[in-house]
Amino acid sequence: MTQKYRFARLAWLVLALVLAIALTASAISCGPEKGDTGKIGVVVTLVPLGDFVENVGGDKVDVTVMVPPGASPHTYEPIPSQMVAVSEADMYVKVGSGVEFELEWMDEVIEANCDMLVVDSSVGVELIGADPHIWNSPVNAKIMVENICSGLAKVDPVNANFYAKNRDDYLKELDILDGYIHYKLDGFTNRSFMIYHPSFGYFAREYGLTQLAVERGGKEPTPQVIQDCIDKARLYDLDYMFVALQFVTDDCETIADEIGGQTAPMDPLAENYIANMGRIADALVLEFED
Repeated sequence: MTQKYRFARLAWLVLALVLAIALTASAISCGPEKGDTGKIGVVVTLVPLGDFVENVGGDKVDVTVMVPPGASPHTYEPIPSQMVAVSEADMYVKVGSGVEFELEWMDEVIEANCDMLVVDSSVGVELIGADPHIWNSPVNAKIMVENICSGLAKVDPVNANFYAKNRDDYLKELDILDGYIHYKLDGFTNRSFMIYHPSFGYFAREYGLTQLAVERGGKEPTPQVIQDCIDKARLYDLDYMFVALQFVTDDCETIADEIGGQTAPMDPLAENYIANMGRIADALVLEFED
C-alpha cells in the first residue's frame, strides 16, 4: 500500500468519524448510543445477513446493511453515513469467510466503535478453500443464524428467550427450504450449470451440483476462457448463462448467443433469503430439464 493511498484511507476514516461525532453528539464515549426507538442497532456486511438478523431480532433490532442491494462486496466502499450507523451500533455481524469488503474495511469499522460486539457468522461452517460465499447454502445459513442469535443474546440478555424462539422458527423455515431444494433438484442426472461469478460453490456442494464459472480468480475472462466456457456449455448441453446484477457483462451475452441459449438471473445477494433461494432452485430446474 503506497503512502499516498494510506493517507487517503486515513483521511476518509477521519471524515467519517467526525461526521459520526457531530451527528451523535458524543465525542467522549466510543461505545454505542441507543436511539429513541430503544432498538438494538445491528450493522451487517451483506443483505442476506440483514435478513437473518431481522428474522431473529424481529421488532427489537434496527438493521443497517453496509453493502447495499445491487452493489458488489468485492468493490464496494462504505460511505460516511454508514460509518455513523457503525458508531451507534451495539453489534456488527460479519460474514467472516473472507469477503473482500471485510478484508479491506473491517479494521476501520471496528475502530469506529470499540465497544460494539463483532459476531463472526462463519464460526462452525466448513469452508471451501478461499470461497467466501458461505451464505448461499441453507445448511450454512442455519449455522449463521445460530451465531447471530448468540450475539443478540449477549448484547440484550433480557430478550434472549425472544431471540431463541425466533431463531427456532426461522430454522424450521430453512429446513423446509432445504427440503424444497432437494425435492426440486435431486431427480436430475444433468447437474451442471454455468454462472459468471462463482457465487454458488457452497450451494453446489450441498446439492451435488457442478458450478461452471466464467470468472476465474477474480479476473475478467480472456478470449480463451470464454471459448472454453462455450465448449463446456455445449458439452453439458446447457441452455442458460446465469448472471447476477452485480456482475453482468457482455461476455455473458456472447456465451449465451454462441450456445443458442439465453441469460437468466441468479442473485447471490437478493433480499428475502428464503424466497430467493427457492427461485434459484426453480431456475436450475429449467436448466436441468431435458
